[in-house]
Amino acid sequence: MSLPAEAFMSQIAAAEPWPENATLYQPLKEDQILLSDCASSLAVQAYLRMCGLPVQVVCRVNAEYMSPSGKIPFIHVGNQVVSELGPIVQFTKAKGHSLSEALDDVQRAEMKAYMELVNNMLLTAELYIQWCDDATATEISRPRYSSPYSWPLSSILAYQKQWEVRRKMNAIGWGGKTLEQVYEDVSQCCQALSQRLGTQPYFFNKHPTELDALVFGHLFTILTTRLTSAELAERIKSYSNLLSFCRRIEQTYFEDKRS
Repeated sequence: MSLPAEAFMSQIAAAEPWPENATLYQPLKEDQILLSDCASSLAVQAYLRMCGLPVQVVCRVNAEYMSPSGKIPFIHVGNQVVSELGPIVQFTKAKGHSLSEALDDVQRAEMKAYMELVNNMLLTAELYIQWCDDATATEISRPRYSSPYSWPLSSILAYQKQWEVRRKMNAIGWGGKTLEQVYEDVSQCCQALSQRLGTQPYFFNKHPTELDALVFGHLFTILTTRLTSAELAERIKSYSNLLSFCRRIEQTYFEDKRS
């Protein structure tokens, strides 16, 4: 029985070796990118470095609109374009590169549960603070998001993005939360991560998985990003093992290796 053309082409793409000119796209780093996109981009960079897969980071004004899913970041590998950490993990796995192949089924299920926790709590908190906290939206998010564009397009795009995020927050039950409740959610997430990590170097003992890349991307970005309040970073700083974890990954995979 012959394979459908799409599946056949996917198999061919998976069989091709990882190229030296693989590219990761994200918004402009200095002037445009926001906390949540920066965290997601760093998580993918950390994952690829943990896999030993080279990637060049390219900043583009319209990266969000270039992405097949409308989400940041995305990678261009050969003739394939893949966005977001989950699909990128599956893509590299098809090419024979996996960080979690040594885990058993129970550990793999646990890893996925913690990744969902990070996305449901940390990523959502970042989006909330960016667009639902009036001070942050006014002073940071709208100016940065709209910086590459001239008025009135800049204003239209920023308010459109804010409306989209606020609609999402209402849909998932976050619209009525206070800033303090969001900070408390972040604390609870960090407490769960801290307890799972314990004294281990990584969440599953001695070797990193995609969970480590995801957690590092979000925690490190929160710790190093200027916001209107330092409270979000302060919640993370309460957990010394998470701080050590971030420093360990930075030293191992990023220092003296920056693209």
